[in-house]
Amino acid sequence: MEHKSTRATDATVAPGFTLIELVLVLFVIAVAAAVAGPVIGRTMDGIKVRAEVAGFSATLRHAREQAVATQRPHRVEVSPADHRMTVIADEDDVRLSRPLSPTLTVEANAPLGMAVRFEPHGVSSGGDFRLGTGTTAYLVSVEPLTGRVRVGKP
Repeated sequence: MEHKSTRATDATVAPGFTLIELVLVLFVIAVAAAVAGPVIGRTMDGIKVRAEVAGFSATLRHAREQAVATQRPHRVEVSPADHRMTVIADEDDVRLSRPLSPTLTVEANAPLGMAVRFEPHGVSSGGDFRLGTGTTAYLVSVEPLTGRVRVGKP
């Protein structure tokens, strides 16, 4: 009769992880995901707002450049209810119409309300627009004497 030894020194130990180690790693990953998830969501909202503000200010700059280049007055009208901004040359020649995000709020402190007029020699009617969603807000300002468009925090 043969006798087999069952001592630990004779047995080979297979490499791997214990169940406790796996559960602990999964717990750490779950805690990290719970903490990082809301931060990533807020960051994405911030990126979307910045992109909308950049598009808004680029449209204003484009209207000024077109007014100077074509020697025709251009007007930018903002319609928060329709979520749209429109560039109009002279009195009725619609040159550009771009949608605004439905989540974007636009408030104006402009002499002409929700419109800015750019003249062929570079000046404008001026105005300030506050754009934002929730806690993130930006101020887009159009200088009356130069027509320069600036973006900043309110």
